[in-house]
Amino acid sequence: IRLAQISVYAAVAVSVTPPDSFYSRKNVRKIGMTKQMGKVAFIGLGVMGYPMAGYLARRASAVCVYNRTSAKAEAWVKDHGDAPASVSSASSPGAAAADADMVFLCVGNDEDVRSVTLGPEGALASMVSGALLVDHTTASPALAMELAQACAEAGVGFLDAPVSGGQAGAENGALTIMIGGSESDYQRGIPALECYAKKHALMGGVGSGQLAKVVNQICIAGILQGLAEGVHFAQQAGLDVDAVVDVISQGAAQSWQMNNRANTMAKDDYEFGFAVDWMRKDLDIALRTARQIDAKLPLTALVDQFYGDVQAMQGGRWDTSSLLRRLTRLPG
Repeated sequence: IRLAQISVYAAVAVSVTPPDSFYSRKNVRKIGMTKQMGKVAFIGLGVMGYPMAGYLARRASAVCVYNRTSAKAEAWVKDHGDAPASVSSASSPGAAAADADMVFLCVGNDEDVRSVTLGPEGALASMVSGALLVDHTTASPALAMELAQACAEAGVGFLDAPVSGGQAGAENGALTIMIGGSESDYQRGIPALECYAKKHALMGGVGSGQLAKVVNQICIAGILQGLAEGVHFAQQAGLDVDAVVDVISQGAAQSWQMNNRANTMAKDDYEFGFAVDWMRKDLDIALRTARQIDAKLPLTALVDQFYGDVQAMQGGRWDTSSLLRRLTRLPG
């Protein structure tokens, strides 16, 4: 689905979100709001999905996982064999999603999402009417609308629910989740979301979660460039970076990035964290969406170019805080 204006999203959301009456006791297998949920499936076991699925295994009655690299799925099952849930892996997204009350995705990009949800072996092909699909991938708002339409046709609920907090947030069960969809679907998803979230909120109709995640990435890009320049200035001035950060992090300059990245930046350590390649994917979504809604993002566009420079330095897998390395290694 190609949309010229984001303002269209709300109107389309009404048409692809099943009415509340659809989720009657007759149509929906009740998912307990108590300690244990029903059967869930988790598709995508990267640095985020692997621990998120693990948290679900503490509360669900059964968890079936799928990953493109089957060895990763087998390793997850082995690691969680003692979990309260019955755990298993499947050979396809559809097999994982069969008979599940909820299906969760956390993959790389729009095409990855399509590949595991649509088609004869996709999750939607085997999901039962009344189930719920939750997409944690950071993807485009237009894809959220496309998935919501496909879900509505299959009688399945849908939430676009991108996450923030990085690998550490996933491992510690402390993610922030921005959600788009109906109130009914959101309420149904809360018991699962609270397994690995410290904060979650419904931002509006379908696509609103992805739009909120765009805001998140815009803010992070600007903060990281400012932090890189600040640390660079301190180094060039001969200051003790750790001492400076210890002081200014108690004032108005404080940020999550400063608290968690300034010290590693000063050590020129970037072999961890959220990769530059993924950040450029997210900023591409931001800039394309901005053009559609006539939003002006001059700093975001500039930082996106800077990340392009980092990629040219073979830094696509470096943490996004590697903007400092660009300042110290590139001439001029």
